[in-house]
Amino acid sequence: MTDEDFLRATLGHLDLVHSLARRLMPSREAAEDLVQETYLRALQGWRKQPPDAVAPWLATICLNTGRSTFRRAAVRPVEILDADAGRDVSAPADVERQVIGRLDAEAVHRALWRLPEAQREAITLMDLCGFTAAEVAEMIGSPRGTVLARVHRGHKALAELVREEVYDSDA
Repeated sequence: MTDEDFLRATLGHLDLVHSLARRLMPSREAAEDLVQETYLRALQGWRKQPPDAVAPWLATICLNTGRSTFRRAAVRPVEILDADAGRDVSAPADVERQVIGRLDAEAVHRALWRLPEAQREAITLMDLCGFTAAEVAEMIGSPRGTVLARVHRGHKALAELVREEVYDSDA
C-alpha cells in the first residue's frame, strides 16, 4: 500500500475527522491541529498495516490524540496571547449575517463543552460522526449499554443547557 492509497482511502473521511475534532477541542485552531496530528499518525499507522475499516480507525486515532493533547496541556504552562494580534485584519463584508448564522451552532457547541467528557465523546461519535453504539463502544473501550446511557443522559443534559442559554440570552 502506498501513500497515494492512503490519501484515496482517508481523504473522503476528512469531514468526519474535522467534525469530531471540532467537538473534542475548545477552539477551531486546536481542532485544526488535531486533524493534522490525526492524519500524521494515521499515515504512520497505514505504512505499518492498513486498516479494514477506515472511518472508525481514523475516529479512534482522532479521539486518542485529542485525549493525549489534554493530558499534555494539563502539565504545560498557560500561554499568554498578544491582545493586539489581528486588529489590522479587515472583516468580510457581511459579518452580521455570518455571526447570526453561527449563534445557534455556537450555543450548542458551548453547551456540549459543559457536558462531562464521556457524554460529550459519546454524543459526538454517535450523533455527529454517525458511528453505531457498537463501533463507539469498541473505540472508547466501554460496553455498548454504557455508550447508549451516556448518549441518552447527554442528550437530556444538552437540551437543558441549550434551553438555559437561550432563556438567559432572552432575559
